Amino acid sequence: MRDALRDLVGRLDREADRAAHRESVIDRLHEENQRLRRGEIEAMLEPVRAALYKVHDTLRQAAASPPEPERAARLLGDCANEVADALARTGTVRFEVEPGDPYDASRHRPVEAVPADDPDRAGTVLAVLSDGFENGGRVVRKAGVRVAKSVKSDARRRTERDDGHRRSAR
Repeated sequence: MRDALRDLVGRLDREADRAAHRESVIDRLHEENQRLRRGEIEAMLEPVRAALYKVHDTLRQAAASPPEPERAARLLGDCANEVADALARTGTVRFEVEPGDPYDASRHRPVEAVPADDPDRAGTVLAVLSDGFENGGRVVRKAGVRVAKSVKSDARRRTERDDGHRRSAR
């Protein structure tokens, strides 16, 4: 009985040692995984940082010696393109929206609705006010647009509203 008990205690000690070893391996692997993840994040951010450094330097130089208006407009456009390129290196790309495109609620954010002078233009983009971006085919920021709205639908809404007020007043 004592020999069996001693044998059992020995097995339990060996099993405890194995469990401790497994735990130390798991802890080490977890630490390595975290270090790799931090490295991947840093590597992913590096192109964004490089672009922001460039934009920063360009804007500081322009602030020190303000350029002529047409050069300033070109400079600001270049800075916007540099930021868009940096975003593209992270997988987020700018998508095209053109005046005349049909309004698409999944890709466009209506900033302003303007009565359409031509009924065929109702429900179309009149102007692009801010770019849209997508990542992996998923829209992450809708393009801000000015949309043409039907004058007829505005008149119909006013008539319906006025009719509703008249009915409630009775």
